[in-house]
Amino acid sequence: MPATPAYPPATTRSDSPAVALGPTALVLGVLSTVGAWVPYLFLLALPWTIIAGGLAITLGLAGVHYARQGIGRMWPAAAGTTLGAAVFAGTIWLLWAIS
Repeated sequence: MPATPAYPPATTRSDSPAVALGPTALVLGVLSTVGAWVPYLFLLALPWTIIAGGLAITLGLAGVHYARQGIGRMWPAAAGTTLGAAVFAGTIWLLWAIS
């Protein structure tokens, strides 16, 4: 009879760094939303809003990809992608309209 270890394996699919993509995208999406919609912060945070929105889109889409494979959760990745896309597109449109 083969001996089975009494401890779980050292790594599992849920230990992958890809698990953090969705929550990171959500945090960046929320930060970019706050930077875009708070009037006193808008001009100060404009470059950071664009960068955070773009990163939220990128990390969120990667998080959605991995969530479809069963690694990580879908809702934070989708929410971060949506918030990042809305703020990124809105900020770019505003800059285009001003110039």
